[in-house]
Amino acid sequence: MSTVPRTGLLHNYRAVIACTLISMSPFQYGVDFGLIGGIQAMIGFLKVFGYPDAASVVGWNISPEVQQLITSLMTLGACVGSVTAGPIGNYLGRRSSLWLACLFCAVSNGIMMGSTNVGGLYAGRFLIGIANGWFMTFSQLYINECAPAHLRGLAMGVFQWWCSVGSLIGTIVDNFTAKIDGRASYMIPLALIYIVPVILTVGMFFIPESPRWLVEHGKLEQGRKALYWLRPDKEYIEIELEEIRLAHEAEVNNAKSVTFWDLFRDPVDRRRTLVSLVSISVLGASGSMYMISYGTYFFEMAGVGQPFQNAAILSGVSVIANMLSWYAITKFGRRPIVLTGLLMSGICQLITAAAYQAAPGTEVTGRVIVGMGVVYIIFYNGCIGGYPWLLAAEIPSQRLRTMTVGLSACLGFFQGWLAAFTAPYFINPDALGWGPKYGYIWFPSCMVTSIALWFWLPETKDRSLEELDEMFALRLPARKFKNFVCSGNIAGRERPEASDKDSSSSPSDEKSQEIEYIETVNKA
Repeated sequence: MSTVPRTGLLHNYRAVIACTLISMSPFQYGVDFGLIGGIQAMIGFLKVFGYPDAASVVGWNISPEVQQLITSLMTLGACVGSVTAGPIGNYLGRRSSLWLACLFCAVSNGIMMGSTNVGGLYAGRFLIGIANGWFMTFSQLYINECAPAHLRGLAMGVFQWWCSVGSLIGTIVDNFTAKIDGRASYMIPLALIYIVPVILTVGMFFIPESPRWLVEHGKLEQGRKALYWLRPDKEYIEIELEEIRLAHEAEVNNAKSVTFWDLFRDPVDRRRTLVSLVSISVLGASGSMYMISYGTYFFEMAGVGQPFQNAAILSGVSVIANMLSWYAITKFGRRPIVLTGLLMSGICQLITAAAYQAAPGTEVTGRVIVGMGVVYIIFYNGCIGGYPWLLAAEIPSQRLRTMTVGLSACLGFFQGWLAAFTAPYFINPDALGWGPKYGYIWFPSCMVTSIALWFWLPETKDRSLEELDEMFALRLPARKFKNFVCSGNIAGRERPEASDKDSSSSPSDEKSQEIEYIETVNKA
């Protein structure tokens, strides 16, 4: 029997395959952002949903209200999908919930492709938003519950990578189909949305349900089979299964039911909920939606190069930066990476605002704006990206994880909507006309959130979900999580009869020795 479980990617190839498949879910969210902006500028789309406009360069235009609703209804739908994810995920499980998301995505996209009036378009946008909310929520739950502890960060890095790839592909396809006359110009990009749901629908037949969800719902034997499929070291499966079972049993003994108010009623659960919400707030606090949605605008304002080509290059930089983050998140942990990304995001916004205020419209300022935009994207995708989603999903208890992730995702989508919705009023010359000085708003936002994370965010790298349960139950300060040596038997301590067993041969003691060994290596 090996000293510790094997941790290599090849040894854990089945878990890697399952998590990689599920991590494709945010491709839908990314491709939507990549597609929808370009589609609204296509003549074929404007002829159907817009109106003739002699003053327009292309002879057609679309009303601002329609544009606003096309974007905001998807985000609103994502909020609704995230809020409803709790009861749906608890009842159906992770795979069945993702199948439901695939169905909603297919139906909503069919409505958008078949509609020739704005009412149908609005309905399709709202429904696909619900699907995107489910994709983002249920996929994170599955990854966090199925990936080995040491691979969760890498899996969520791939999760964010798919979102960046979706945005890049959407932008590239729009660039090529925009020249087509007629409805095909936007129908072809919309058809891309079917690719990933089809792959997920078929692929999920070959991977197991989340073993933690199965154990939580009394399906112990099915949970055992799921772990046998996911884990390479069969001799450790019973130890992990017993750990999951005892942790769930302890939760059930402490609370017989699960309601929304349980997120805040108990001090320990309240702390975990608030840390999850603060973690997901990094996405909004960093100003990412403002930078992503209006990046082309800033390139155009800077007068450097071709703005649309620069935007595509920036999307490519996002993909590369995210891939580089896979190593960083597994090497250095969550806290330093996310804090570094947030601080650098604020500094980039401050430099951009100060440069524009000092010398607006000059070539030097233009280059500073472009340069800071590139640096911002590198640090955002390399240090933030999908990791707030990772933290929001791994910090809650198993009993409340689905509801907490749903609420956190809803908050993240709402912040994104608010930033994208209000940004024009700050940067448009016909309104406040701040332009790049809008960065003065986001610099303090990044700093305040960084301070909150410094005090509240624990380090969760390489910790099993059950270890996190133990440390939160002990009410450890965030700074002590990194080096704390878990007993591996928090549930057993709450059940006195567990101490009567022979410690020389019990699986729990063997697990404790294994954890102490790992912690000793990590400290060294």
